[in-house]
Amino acid sequence: MDCKVLALVALLTVVIWSPETDAKPISLVERCWCRSTLNTVPQRSIREIKFLHTPSCPFQVIAKLKNNREVCINPKTKWLQQYLKNAISKIKKKRSK
Repeated sequence: MDCKVLALVALLTVVIWSPETDAKPISLVERCWCRSTLNTVPQRSIREIKFLHTPSCPFQVIAKLKNNREVCINPKTKWLQQYLKNAISKIKKKRSK
């Protein structure tokens, strides 16, 4: 009986004193950045745009505003679609030179 108690105490000591890891739970790793999106964001207030695509999430557009706030924009917004078309055509022109 004393051996079982001693083994239990040893096991608990190892668990308590084991170093923490930086690994995140799977639920946090697979979580999408954008849970909701905005359809209207004033274009003048946008400082930069980031595009994210992960296997477990749909295409995501994150805009950093001039006030340092980050918002998710609906990728189907008309002005954003036009912005993407213009950016792609500029890239194609640069590559063909």
